[in-house]
Amino acid sequence: MENMERKVLATVGSKEITNLDIESALQSLDPYQAMHFNNDQGKKQLLDDLVNQELFYMEAKEQELHNEDTFKAEMQRVQENMLKQYAMNKVLSSVTLTEEEKKAFFDANKDKFAKPETASAKHILVETEDKASELLNKINAGELSFEDAASQHSTCPSKDAGGDLGSFPRGQMVPEFEEAVFSMDKDEVRGPVQTQFGYHLIKLNNREEGGASEYEEVKNEIEKTLMYQKQSEVYANKINDLKTKFGSNVKFND
Repeated sequence: MENMERKVLATVGSKEITNLDIESALQSLDPYQAMHFNNDQGKKQLLDDLVNQELFYMEAKEQELHNEDTFKAEMQRVQENMLKQYAMNKVLSSVTLTEEEKKAFFDANKDKFAKPETASAKHILVETEDKASELLNKINAGELSFEDAASQHSTCPSKDAGGDLGSFPRGQMVPEFEEAVFSMDKDEVRGPVQTQFGYHLIKLNNREEGGASEYEEVKNEIEKTLMYQKQSEVYANKINDLKTKFGSNVKFND
């Protein structure tokens, strides 16, 4: 928008409404609304709205509504709230982080950023061991693919994706299922495995060993954590200073 050529679209009294005003109005909308208005018809509606607002402003000035006590009180309230927020934001925005601080935090907390062992697998869930064994024999004989068997016979909602469970960390699945998955080799099919839900046939797509994360992998997470900690500390210290400075002005009623 900085390089966009300014074009006057309408004039209301001495006020010029430009294409830059329309773009600014679009940016103030949430993404769904912006998508709705980001076309010729939508921009025309925004332009009409801006013109209407200027007409209201002209009449308000003509009737000297800005001199009414109610308006002045509202403006005072708005100004006070904005000043409070501005002062708090100024304190918080003064907080900075150095690369050395982030790396030092990472080095001191590497165990907290360890990656869990993960697996990605497909499964077929049926009610009886005999049914699971029958399907396993057909899969091993090449009569039926694992995915087709899942789609046709599995009672799990994952059947719609050929039994695909996606990727999951150790500790998320029931113990019997997890013990099998994390002891399997890639592309291995195993079963029947009994759990509280029934009998499973499992096909391992991949397994990733857990371990330490690299600094670059968790840099953004560290920055958010440290910034929150430092801002909280700075805020608390500022509150203590303000209470020392202005504490005599604070009175609580019983």
